[in-house]
Amino acid sequence: MAHRTFLFAGWIRLWHWCNLLFFLGLTLSGLILHFSPPKVGILDYNLAQRIHNIFGVALAVSYLFFVVANFATGNWKQFVPRFSGFLGQAIRQTRYYLFDIFFGRPAPFPTTAEDHFNPLQKLIYLIVMYVMMPVLIITGLMYLWPEMAPDRLFGLDGLLPVAMLHYIVAYLLILFMCAHVYLCTCGSSITAHFKAMITGWHEE
Repeated sequence: MAHRTFLFAGWIRLWHWCNLLFFLGLTLSGLILHFSPPKVGILDYNLAQRIHNIFGVALAVSYLFFVVANFATGNWKQFVPRFSGFLGQAIRQTRYYLFDIFFGRPAPFPTTAEDHFNPLQKLIYLIVMYVMMPVLIITGLMYLWPEMAPDRLFGLDGLLPVAMLHYIVAYLLILFMCAHVYLCTCGSSITAHFKAMITGWHEE
């Protein structure tokens, strides 16, 4: 019989799926804006721009909700790695992802109610949620309202470094999302982690 642990409160699950929707909308519209010629795209360029702006503001509001709820509920502790012995723990988890998982060996750090994430996840999620997401949102808002951007930055037009930083972080987050989806298939079954984000219950 599978062991079940309740991990994800309703607000986390709601925020997670809304965040996915907003990020997918931003990814698709952003790729169209960046790569598709204005008059030959699969979606009208101006419409793609409006969609990107709407989803960008929605993501900013969603992120603000996440930060407030995360600290109000104490869920922020799930994102803080234990620095004592962290290097050894990270090496063990990396070895699991690269080798052990393919031989059906148990995870070195099982999911518990106290620790939702393994040490490597904690560090990566901390960087993603509290460094990369704020950078993505702030640079996106500067692009939406150019008056927020500095006139000059590093000797360049203020919007150019902002745009480059926005693109770089966006691509890194797309790579993170792809890796995240892949690792979500590596639970006790291929759908176990997806179900956990729907029901709140983790099974193993």
